[in-house]
Amino acid sequence: METSKFFPVVETQDEGYQKTFKNCAELVPTLPRSKGWWLDELFHYQGFWMSSFPIRGSMLISDHFKPRPTDIIVATSPKCGTTWLRALIFSIINRASFDFNDHPLRKLNPQELVLLFEGHIPCRFVYICRDPKDVLVSKWHFSNKLRPKEVPPLSLEEAFDLFCKGVSHYGPFWDHVLGYWKASVESPKKVLFLTYEDVKKEPLGCVRKVAEFLGVPFSPEEENKKTVEEIVKLCSFESLSNLDVNKSVAKRSERPVSNSDFFRKGEVGDWVNHLSPEMVEKMNQITEQKLQGIEFNFH
Repeated sequence: METSKFFPVVETQDEGYQKTFKNCAELVPTLPRSKGWWLDELFHYQGFWMSSFPIRGSMLISDHFKPRPTDIIVATSPKCGTTWLRALIFSIINRASFDFNDHPLRKLNPQELVLLFEGHIPCRFVYICRDPKDVLVSKWHFSNKLRPKEVPPLSLEEAFDLFCKGVSHYGPFWDHVLGYWKASVESPKKVLFLTYEDVKKEPLGCVRKVAEFLGVPFSPEEENKKTVEEIVKLCSFESLSNLDVNKSVAKRSERPVSNSDFFRKGEVGDWVNHLSPEMVEKMNQITEQKLQGIEFNFH
C-alpha cells in the first residue's frame, strides 16, 4: 500500500508497481517545485513541470508500459485540441463499425474512448500543437474553472508570467513542441505532427492525412459517400459541445471535472481578445527564439 501526502492511497499486490510507487513517493519531495495554476504544486521532473500525480503516471509508464501494435497514442500539450483529435481518430479508425447516426461519440465524451484498431502496424503517435498565445488563454480559463470557489482566480498576468517561464502543466510548452517535431522528422512513419490551425483550416485534408498515416486511407467508395465530410461534421466543435454527454460532470483523477470544461470556444486567434500588445510581442519573441529553424508556423 502506498502512503504519501502527494498521492491517493493505492492498494496493489504487484511488487513491480509497489516498487514504482515507493520510488515515486521518495523522489517527488526532492524535486524543484513551483506554485501551480490551481492549488497543486508543480514539480520539475525530467525537464518538464507537472503535478505529482502525472509524475507517478510517467514512472509507471516508463517501468511497466509495453505498447502494442494496435496502440495509437495521441500526444499533445494541454489545451491544444486533445479532445478534438481523439474524436477524429476514433471516428477514422472505427468508421466501418458504427453508423454516424448512432455513433459512440453521440453518447460518450471523446476522453472516454479507447484508441486502438485491429492491424499489424507498429505503435504510432499523432501529435497536435497550437499557437502558444491561444494555449495560454485556454489554459488560463481552464485552470480557473478547476480552482476552488473560495480561492481567488488566477490573474491573466500571473498565468502569462508562469507560462513564459515554462512553469505550466507539462511545460515548457516550446520544449514539448520541439521534441515531437524532431521526432516526426526523424521517424515520419511513426510520428505525425499536426497543428490545430491547419486542422481548423483544412479539416478534410487533415482527416485524410491522419487516415493515410494510420494505414487506413479512405477508399474511392468512401470518398463518393462523403465519409470524410461525415467524420468532420460529427467531430466538429459545434457538434461535440452541444451533446448532452459533454454537458455532464465526470470524475477524473483526483477531482471532478465537467465534460463541458473541455469545450470553450475552439477558435483560432482568440488571444487577441485577452493579451496586451506587450504580451504578444514577448510571446512571439520567445516562440521565435525557441522554435528557430522549425519548418512550420501557427497561421
